[in-house]
Amino acid sequence: MRWKTADYSGWGRVHTATGELARPERVSALEAILDESPAPAIGMCRSYGDASLNDGGRAIDMTRMMRVLGFDEDTGILEVEGGCQIGELARLFAPRGWLPAVMPGTGFATVAGCIANDVHGKNHHGIGSFGQHVVSMTLLNGKAKQVIGPKRNAALFKATVGGLGQTGVIVSAKLQMIPCKGDVMMVTERRIEGWDDFLEALDNSKATYSVGWIDATAKGDALGRGILEEGETGAGLIPKPKKSKSVLFNAPSFALSKPVVRLFNKLYYGRVPKAGRTSVKPISDFFFPLDAIHDWNRLYGKRGFHQFQCVMPIEQADALREMLVKIASSGMASPLAVLKRMGAGRAGYMSFPMEGYTLAVDFPNRAGAEALIHMLEEMTLHAGGRLYLAKDALATGRRLKPMYKEHTKYVAEVAKADPDGHFTTDIIRRLDLRSET
Repeated sequence: MRWKTADYSGWGRVHTATGELARPERVSALEAILDESPAPAIGMCRSYGDASLNDGGRAIDMTRMMRVLGFDEDTGILEVEGGCQIGELARLFAPRGWLPAVMPGTGFATVAGCIANDVHGKNHHGIGSFGQHVVSMTLLNGKAKQVIGPKRNAALFKATVGGLGQTGVIVSAKLQMIPCKGDVMMVTERRIEGWDDFLEALDNSKATYSVGWIDATAKGDALGRGILEEGETGAGLIPKPKKSKSVLFNAPSFALSKPVVRLFNKLYYGRVPKAGRTSVKPISDFFFPLDAIHDWNRLYGKRGFHQFQCVMPIEQADALREMLVKIASSGMASPLAVLKRMGAGRAGYMSFPMEGYTLAVDFPNRAGAEALIHMLEEMTLHAGGRLYLAKDALATGRRLKPMYKEHTKYVAEVAKADPDGHFTTDIIRRLDLRSET
């Protein structure tokens, strides 16, 4: 039996879906499925909202198509199937002196998912987004198979990268890997005392990789305090990796209550000495720190959580600061809050990045969270920023479409690639992304 009914959800567990899933293992099986019943592709469902859901419809689970198809040691060009996980590529190729150019915050993300969301990493300020390192990809749309790239079917390529799977199924891709010094990270951590200091530290960082943890509960003079992590690849003795843990049940609501979060953040901030420190870490510990805790989304309880992530232009840093003031005053933020500096690099019409600062904050799904997030969305729109579709679960098309100036080009290409709407998913319906207005 090719199709089996299943329940699945986004990583935030607020949005869920029930529908028939197919799990092909070979290209021939995938072709047969698309010929019989075209449906959108999904991967590990690590998007936080409804980007990977098709409630009441069919979807193709690509996670069994995860083979490495070829690697050129001279050029660093790697060809893989779309279901291959980024963390596995880092594990396999870092000892050989190569890494995926861009890695998101979880190693469980698939290559096709990284393309469909044009993900960014801790080195976006220097190297751009994931799609900028895709040499080419094979796209399957019904009976039509196309090889596309930045210069080959360029408009279709731009509609596919960051396009949330609306142009067809990404079967495989050729990626330009980047050289690395080895399979460990030399990581420097230092305390940052406040907002202005944090922005200055991010602007002046010369590190290849940089990311800031921010205390989203701090107020007054401590507003924006946090820890800046800067990293470089290195070689040498590999430290013992952290032992994996699992969250076996949904945490009770008081686990992330305001007093608990404030205490945790205070202790977490204090764990780094005032003078800072440098340590050696396995690559996975630096790039994918939460992957060591399986099912960590259960810490937010059975109601799940929302993540709000925006990027603001450099000249709108004050608006981002005001956002943080409102978040801290709300008392609803969790310990997971991240601040990064972004460059201008983006590869698709609907790609998230822009030159500026990106703030990501998790909120337990409880009373008041949606109203706060809607206010933050409106502030983002008014300041000329963008919301990240891979994280969004609440926005409306009215707010989101004006943030993406090339949306009309995306609509035109999607209409040509999938005129019958076979690949439409929940997020596309919620935001009405196939419509120009």
